[in-house]
Amino acid sequence: MSDDPTLPEDVRVVRYDVHEPVPADALDAEVLVLWGNEPEQTADAARRLTHLRWVQTLAAGPDAALAAGFADDVVLTSGRGLHDGPVAEHTLALVLAAARRIPDLVRAQGEHRWAGELGGMQEAQPGQAFRTLDGAHVLIWGFGSIAARLAPLLSALGAQVTGVATAAGDRHGFPVVSAFDLPDHLPHTDVLISLLPATDQTRHAVDAGVLALLPARAWVVNVGRGATLDESALLDALRSDRLAGAALDVFETEPLPAGSPLWDEPRLLISPHAAGGRPRGAGDLVAANLAAFLAGGELRNVVAR
Repeated sequence: MSDDPTLPEDVRVVRYDVHEPVPADALDAEVLVLWGNEPEQTADAARRLTHLRWVQTLAAGPDAALAAGFADDVVLTSGRGLHDGPVAEHTLALVLAAARRIPDLVRAQGEHRWAGELGGMQEAQPGQAFRTLDGAHVLIWGFGSIAARLAPLLSALGAQVTGVATAAGDRHGFPVVSAFDLPDHLPHTDVLISLLPATDQTRHAVDAGVLALLPARAWVVNVGRGATLDESALLDALRSDRLAGAALDVFETEPLPAGSPLWDEPRLLISPHAAGGRPRGAGDLVAANLAAFLAGGELRNVVAR
């Protein structure tokens, strides 16, 4: 962690390599902190650390920790809130790159070509293409703490932001509709941003049916989890000109295999799961949760299991 927590003197701390099995002198640990652990090593820890009572993952989404097989009586807490700023910033960068055609500009630069079609005198919305956030309709599916940080940034640049969550209402000053009403909003959307977590219910939530309801000018941006997007359906929509483009930071298989057809799609911007990776306030969260754990109090970010 970049900001190590301040812990009580009587707490023994064992630092370990996340790419290796937990060392033998830590097998009696009651608390395990996860960050960047490889799946096989996390599963190994779940099997070998038989005294565990609490696992703190610093990832915003607890899916990897849930899949590791920790005992049912082990409390699991997530890193929700630690990545809000970095993920919101990266998502904004992807959306602006789409609007301002940054990938096309980079390709033209590599060809030493003056891309006159992307510069000079231009209409604000040529052919109703998505070229600016000013007046654009942005739909954020998964309206949690990251969306709460992102939505005001989009709004400040003139976007009309609507959230999608399990229940409709108003959150953080923005209208939120339920997933049941999503089909009514998709045809008017310029950018669909997915911040969905990976669960059984959200697998391939952004599927062919959802993509078919978006207008041809729309872009899809996924910074949640790769499993929530049907990549084959996305490629089909892009190649048949039923979708303007997509920007993806997460994928069903990571690292994205070199042979994946996603690499060669010219209207697809790829970033290597780079939105997060810099938890802010991790030390404070661990310290606060440890104090609550030792006192028998309520921990923050407890994951329902």
